[in-house]
Amino acid sequence: MTLRQERGHRPGQLRILPRIRTGGLAGSDADLLVVAVEKARRSMPDFLKPLDMAMQGTISRAIATGDLKAGDGTLILYKSSRSGPTRVALIGIGKDSPSGLDQIRKASVTVGGLASSLKARHLAVALESYAGYKLEPSLLSRTIMEGIYYGAYRYDEHLTNPTEGQGPTQIVLELITAGSTMQADRLADGLQQGAIVGTAVNMARTWANRPANLLSPDVLATIARDLARRSRALTCKIHDHKWLARNRMGGILAVGAGSQNRPCLIELRYRTRSGTHRPRIGLVGKAVTFDSGGISIKPSADMDQMKLDKTGGAVVLATMQVIDQLGLDLAVIGLIPAVENLPSGTSYRPGDIITTYAGKTVEVVNTDAEGRLILADALAYAGEQGCKVIVDIATLTGACMVALGKYMAGLMGNDQQLIKQIQQAATLSGEPVWPLPCSDEYAEEIKGKVADLRNTGSKWGGACTAAAFLRQFVGKARWVHLDIAGVDLLEGKGPHQPRGASGFGVRLLSRFLEDLAARA
Repeated sequence: MTLRQERGHRPGQLRILPRIRTGGLAGSDADLLVVAVEKARRSMPDFLKPLDMAMQGTISRAIATGDLKAGDGTLILYKSSRSGPTRVALIGIGKDSPSGLDQIRKASVTVGGLASSLKARHLAVALESYAGYKLEPSLLSRTIMEGIYYGAYRYDEHLTNPTEGQGPTQIVLELITAGSTMQADRLADGLQQGAIVGTAVNMARTWANRPANLLSPDVLATIARDLARRSRALTCKIHDHKWLARNRMGGILAVGAGSQNRPCLIELRYRTRSGTHRPRIGLVGKAVTFDSGGISIKPSADMDQMKLDKTGGAVVLATMQVIDQLGLDLAVIGLIPAVENLPSGTSYRPGDIITTYAGKTVEVVNTDAEGRLILADALAYAGEQGCKVIVDIATLTGACMVALGKYMAGLMGNDQQLIKQIQQAATLSGEPVWPLPCSDEYAEEIKGKVADLRNTGSKWGGACTAAAFLRQFVGKARWVHLDIAGVDLLEGKGPHQPRGASGFGVRLLSRFLEDLAARA
């Protein structure tokens, strides 16, 4: 069975065409057959014995060596007969969590990386490898599909020789199972969902990876328009700098004042296809297409990575596409304040006092604390539009990376139930979060003497004071803030690991919204 072509597909984007086959592994003619083997296993699983016999005992000898280790062990074996798969990859996998979702996802990311580096066009996965986890079939197949999309991604759109080092743009994925027809139907559902989410994640990564000379606020606005143009359920408005000035969005205007690329506020609305009225949900994503720090300029080391300061906005754009293609019965507004923060004769300055859309005044202490200023305007606007639930996502503070490292995002908010829902979605999506406070003690630090607020607090607890600042602009809405600084960039460790923007948040927000729709 073949997945329908996803709306919004463009040449050069990876497409995975899945099919489900019942039968033995030795009957597969895949370029690469993947088998997950439990950590430190030394004996041959029964389902592998026919393939091992066909490969003259190569698999059993490889397992007996004990070279496979959970998370990092991968052995590639080559066929020794005319039939069967060309290569068999044994991937070490552990059982460190009850569900096994994290292990399956990590293994699948490795599989995607292998498929890309080996240029495999026909990939097969032995589902019996994961039988011990007893996962619902659609969740299993979705996790596998998302992981393969993730691992196979490479940002290569600017290479002058497009075939050099490039993996295939289309892969046939064969899931080999001994399951029933009903199980196959559920597997197919998960594959379709995984393809939608996996494609969207990679789109967000591409948008985030694009340099500032090729993706400015107006280009991001064009991407949003195109997204809506290809959909029946999405509408798009671009509020330009003149609209921002008329509506006194002083935060967005101030941050964008130093660049010749004018700021804008991108507004995407998703209408429920059933026509029912449900509480509006607001997604707000920070999109600083390049952040030099402004007059409070950043150090030159690694400043090239500041193109990734638009990751939150890219994630919201991609998530809006996901909810459209999944057809979720929700009413969602996606808001993306898009600016470029540069120093010039027209830049905003330390000591300036600006008036935000909410009417609150802010003293600028540091022009590199710009993300909270543009988010403040967008958050207040979301509340005015009737959003009862608001989630914002941003590469907001280096302090969050100091607190949590590069392993999970900071999670803050004003509603414990909403925080728990985000945590549940994080567990299922494989994008981990950790709760941090943003209570009144932190709000005291950003109170001003010459204005209502200051845009920074003390040098301690910077992620918490930044969230406390944002909290002043959400009104009565239930709100959570995701600080993804530290998890927005992959360093490409290992030969098959992806590098560049991570797209962190698309899977998390998609799962969160799916859960909301299911509860409703």
